[in-house]
Amino acid sequence: MMTAFISRVSQLKGHFTNFSTLHTMTERATFAAGCFWGVEHLYKKHFGADGVTTKVGYTGGNADDPNYRQVCTGSTNHAEAVELTFDPKRVSYATLVEFFYKMHDPTTVNAQGPDVGTQYRSAIFYHTPEQKEIAEKVTEEVQAKHFQGKKIVTEFIPAGKFWDAEEYHQLYLEKNPTGYECPTHFLRW
Repeated sequence: MMTAFISRVSQLKGHFTNFSTLHTMTERATFAAGCFWGVEHLYKKHFGADGVTTKVGYTGGNADDPNYRQVCTGSTNHAEAVELTFDPKRVSYATLVEFFYKMHDPTTVNAQGPDVGTQYRSAIFYHTPEQKEIAEKVTEEVQAKHFQGKKIVTEFIPAGKFWDAEEYHQLYLEKNPTGYECPTHFLRW
C-alpha cells in the first residue's frame, strides 16, 4: 500500500512538473495593414518558427459578426486584421510592432497599394496599456529612423471584439501560393 502511494505521488509530481514547463503565458497582438492575406503570410513566414500563431478577421467596426462581403463595402468600419498569439519570452511585442511597420506602408490613409477603404487602414489594436506604450515608442523610433519626411498615420485603437474571417481566408496564401498579394507587403529594411 505504501509503495502504491509513493508511486502515485511520483506520478503526480511528474505531472505538475511537466505542466509547469509546458504551460506558457501567451499574449495577443492585433494589427491591420491592408489586405489580411499578405499580413498573415509575412508574420507566419517570419515568426512561425518562434511559435507565433495567426488568424485573420475583422475588428474595429460597428457591425456584429461581419462577413467579408460586408467589410468590403466599407459600411461596417471594420478593418481586415491579423490576430497573433505569441509567447513574449520568445518574441517581444516591440519586435512584432517594428515588423508591422517594416512590412507595409504606414503613411497612407485607408489604403495599401490598390486596396482602398477603411477596411485597409493601418492600425494597431492594443490589448493592454503596456502594449499601447510600447507601440507608441516603437512608432516614434520607426518614424525618426525610416520614414523621415513622411508622417506615419497608423491609428492606435483599444482592441475590441475580433471576428474570425471565413475559413477560406485563413492561411490563404499558404493554400493559394499564387493568390493575390498586395504589392505594398514587402520588407523595407
